[in-house]
Amino acid sequence: MFVTRRRGSGNRQTFTPLLDGRYTPRYENTLARVFAGDRWRPPIDEVRLRAALEDFKRDGISIDDLMSQLRGMPYEDLDFAKVDHHRAIRKGFPEVVFGQGKTPQQIASISAALLESSDTLLVTRASPAAFDAVKAGPGSDAHYDELARTIAVDRRTDHVPTPGVAVLCAGTADLPVANEAAVTAELMGCGVERINDVGVAGLHRLLGYLPILRKSTALVVVAGMEGALPSVVGGLVNTPIVAVPTSVGYGASFDGLAALLAMLNSCAPGVGVVNIDNGFGAGYLAATINMGASHD
Repeated sequence: MFVTRRRGSGNRQTFTPLLDGRYTPRYENTLARVFAGDRWRPPIDEVRLRAALEDFKRDGISIDDLMSQLRGMPYEDLDFAKVDHHRAIRKGFPEVVFGQGKTPQQIASISAALLESSDTLLVTRASPAAFDAVKAGPGSDAHYDELARTIAVDRRTDHVPTPGVAVLCAGTADLPVANEAAVTAELMGCGVERINDVGVAGLHRLLGYLPILRKSTALVVVAGMEGALPSVVGGLVNTPIVAVPTSVGYGASFDGLAALLAMLNSCAPGVGVVNIDNGFGAGYLAATINMGASHD
């Protein structure tokens, strides 16, 4: 928290909390604001940043402590959303927008704020109307994947994908979830091999891809119905597997619950499971594994 005390006319003294429990005084004019278009933010972020940098300059804190403070600082308050501009520092990738339940204009506004400080943008569960709003506003270069329902912007000019992720789906009906995983991993910096329609009803279709699977660093395996494919793949490779149950199937599949339980009960080691239809979560985890391995 910040403690303030009036000093004369129009100014106040701001005491900024530091890591060791002390409060360092900083002065600011109460009329000072930081503008971004027609939005404004109180300059608390700048005050905290200046306090941390001045302490670092005086050798008051270490580089690690300074980075710890920086990781918790700025966000942009849009009233209906608080945009986390420092997530890339903490997580290695900017904030991702979950489009479901948001209006097209809200998605466009959040996207505009994110693109002010990032070269990449990912919106999941996005409608065509949301894409139109982003395309007409901050993301004229945005791409919409109709199957995955994702909006993506990639303005990196010198990016070289890191190979190592493969995304498999059991059937064509699983493609929306598989595509969401692939789009996510690609935008996070990975080269992705897409392998479609290799379910257990025709295992011979899978065997030809074993060389690709075995050289991969992380696999995303997507399946509905009985959800058996991750267990089969898990018995063939020593690669970490992120299993994704989908809601594809007839009545007793219970909208993906049968596949989820099958994957959770897999006897093949090295299989982790995300939520039903959560292609984004699977792609994110696979990319994290792959990028982490590439930095070793």
